[in-house]
This record gives sequence, C-alpha cells and structure tokens, in this order.
Amino acid sequence: MSLTSSMEDYLEAVFILQQQHGYVRCVDVAEHLGVTKPSVSRAVKELSKKRYLLKETNGTLSLTEQGRQIAKQVYEKHQFFTRQLIEVGVPHDIAAQDACRLEHVISETSFKKLQEAAWPNDQEVISSDE
Repeated sequence: MSLTSSMEDYLEAVFILQQQHGYVRCVDVAEHLGVTKPSVSRAVKELSKKRYLLKETNGTLSLTEQGRQIAKQVYEKHQFFTRQLIEVGVPHDIAAQDACRLEHVISETSFKKLQEAAWPNDQEVISSDE
C-alpha cells in the first residue's frame, strides 16, 4: 500500500514526537510540521483507515507496527541524507530540507547500497534513537 510523501511525513512526525515526549497529540504534529490542525485531522483519519496509526480515546496518537516500520525507515533515510549532505559542506538547514525530499523518492535497495558505501564496516549505523 503506497503512501504519499505527505503521509510519510506525518508518520515520521509521530515517530519523532513519540520518542521525544512519550506521547503525541494532533496539535503537536501540527506544530512540528507547520501545518493546520484540520490538515492533521484529515491525515490521521486517512492513516487510521489504512491501519498505520491509532487515535486513542484520550486523543493521543500511536503508530501501529506497520506504521512504526514505515516511520522508522523514513526517519533513518532523513538522518542519513542530512548527515551526508552536511559532511560534504551543505548548510544544516538546506541539508535537512533536501533530505526530506530525498527520503521519499529513493528505493530501499538504493538506500541500503548508499548506506553500505558510506559505512561499509557498520551494519546499522543510524539508530532510531538519534
């Protein structure tokens, strides 16, 4: 089931915020992504329907196992590309913006090969705890 870049960004935001705060609310996602609360509500409804996200009765959001896997993959790509771009001299803000675009278009196969080439002695260099 294919997701849009925007939907992947919502999953990634929930993943990041959950790690930072232990819980996530729609307002937190809106603030993190710089979008409106109605946009978050629409995304949450769609992602819940596709079984990537759960909205609890108290209003907090949590990722399903499938949603967590996708969010973690997107986050790892983002961290990898940001780091690589910074290492070659791209300013941090531009590196982060470009990484956000790159994370959505690269295949898993190509990404894994780039990771192996960048860090040939490490199995999993980028941790989801970063």
